[in-house]
Amino acid sequence: MANIKSAKKRILVINKKTERNKAAKSRMKTSVRRFNEALATNERELAEQKFIDAQKIVQKTASKGSIHRNTARRKVARMAKALNKLA
Repeated sequence: MANIKSAKKRILVINKKTERNKAAKSRMKTSVRRFNEALATNERELAEQKFIDAQKIVQKTASKGSIHRNTARRKVARMAKALNKLA
């Protein structure tokens, strides 16, 4: 446990950021999972809509700093590749 006042404050800040990042990552994973479920149904329009939603959320998560931008780009590229394979 921290004894210095500034270290105690940093612990509080870190805990807030950790919770925020966990929530953002969870939201992102859920959107990607919904896209994959839509992909499994072989319905092109539904999959395209879920792709757009998932892409927005993944890129927003990266812009907030919860994940690295290259990780976000890789996820979006893989989803786009899977969507194009559906056609």
